[in-house]
Amino acid sequence: QVQLVESGGGLVQPGGSLRLSCTASGSIFSINVMGWYRQAPGKQRELVATITVGGTTNYADSAKGRFTISRDNAKNTVYLQMNTLKPEDTAVYYCNARIKPLLRPSGDYWGQGTQVTVSS
Repeated sequence: QVQLVESGGGLVQPGGSLRLSCTASGSIFSINVMGWYRQAPGKQRELVATITVGGTTNYADSAKGRFTISRDNAKNTVYLQMNTLKPEDTAVYYCNARIKPLLRPSGDYWGQGTQVTVSS
């Protein structure tokens, strides 16, 4: 079975930094776009950043200039480097990927989420 597992969340002070990681595992043929989403209490899940196989990135306005998404295709891993964190960045962060399993059609997969709390 295909799985996405996030790590790296935690408590950080405003202005601090944090790096999230997400690794895909299982019977995978290929991975297309990967991305990060977040969901704060009482709000809808929103896009943070995406990255293609070739490295083309896309960011939400709130993330531009502060966050950097990257990936290591050999390790099936996507990262989110978060700098200059603000309290409004507090949310559960979810990894997402478009994956084609070996013997099944492509589909969207989600990680279990990792909590990021920005507070003094």
